[in-house]
Amino acid sequence: MLANKTILITGGTGSLGKALTSHIFENYPSIKKLIILSRDEQKQFQMAQEYPVSAYPKIRFFLGDVRDQERLIRAFQGVDVVIHAAAMKHVHLAEYNPDECIKTNIGGAQNVIHAALQTGVSNVVALSTDKACAPINLYGATKLTSDKLFVAANNIKGTNPIKFSVVRYGNVMGSNGSVIPFFIKKKPEGKLPITDISMTRFNISLQGGVDMVMHAIEHAWGGEIFIPKIPSYNITDVAQAIAPECSLDIIGIRPGEKIHEEMITSSDSYNTYDLGKYFIILPSVPHFDLELFINSFKATKVPEGFNYNSGTNSEWETVSSLRDLIKEHVDSNFV
Repeated sequence: MLANKTILITGGTGSLGKALTSHIFENYPSIKKLIILSRDEQKQFQMAQEYPVSAYPKIRFFLGDVRDQERLIRAFQGVDVVIHAAAMKHVHLAEYNPDECIKTNIGGAQNVIHAALQTGVSNVVALSTDKACAPINLYGATKLTSDKLFVAANNIKGTNPIKFSVVRYGNVMGSNGSVIPFFIKKKPEGKLPITDISMTRFNISLQGGVDMVMHAIEHAWGGEIFIPKIPSYNITDVAQAIAPECSLDIIGIRPGEKIHEEMITSSDSYNTYDLGKYFIILPSVPHFDLELFINSFKATKVPEGFNYNSGTNSEWETVSSLRDLIKEHVDSNFV
């Protein structure tokens, strides 16, 4: 799939970018080159210690910001596959710094699309979030806009064979700034801050996120939004799994937060199909033969009015399963 290909990851020094880097080197040794693009020179310096060129001669580190279209055009020269992971993602920071969020998440998406169309890239996979579904915060609104831009990019490519697709998933277990590392850090204080005891979230491992990206690279026809079938958890179960001896400090939801997240709304159901492992939202007017797509993937249409909500999910993590997952994916020394 990636043999003799050059892959570029925007935001490549983040949690998912590093997980993708590890996965690609382990499973696709015949790649031509892997380029890590990010704007944080310190993170690039640190990642270069983990992946020295002497041991990983196919890796390249490229300082650049997705806000800078000219820099992206330079970076994308000779690139076959772009994985767009760069984003401003913290909900409360976006609420207080809206201009910065818009410039990165919307302007950055436009720049990635433009640069990819200009340079002969053949495949672009953009990372989304459950917060892009029926958004109530600015971060979610910018990511919904980004999703729309990448889906619509398939309509403006003309005869260019490039494909643009999107992967949308829930909270990534153990990623930078996520709740589980935060609770582990707070555990010695004897008290865990809880926003609301009813709060639920979808849960996916870093490897699950990586697998989705690789699936989209291999199988996307262009314009799809891929959504995994994953369990939910209740925030109090996370607290119980990490620190059952700690008291809970109910602090109330932060600006822009939801009690439950969605990944598919009832309005999306009219264009949503079940592929078995994943759901997929197709454009209302696909640029390919819909019947051929359905037959090729044995896709079945979901019922009208179907929605995928973390609060009404049919699959749930338990305190016990969360403990096992934390040990496996976040902290191997966790007891």
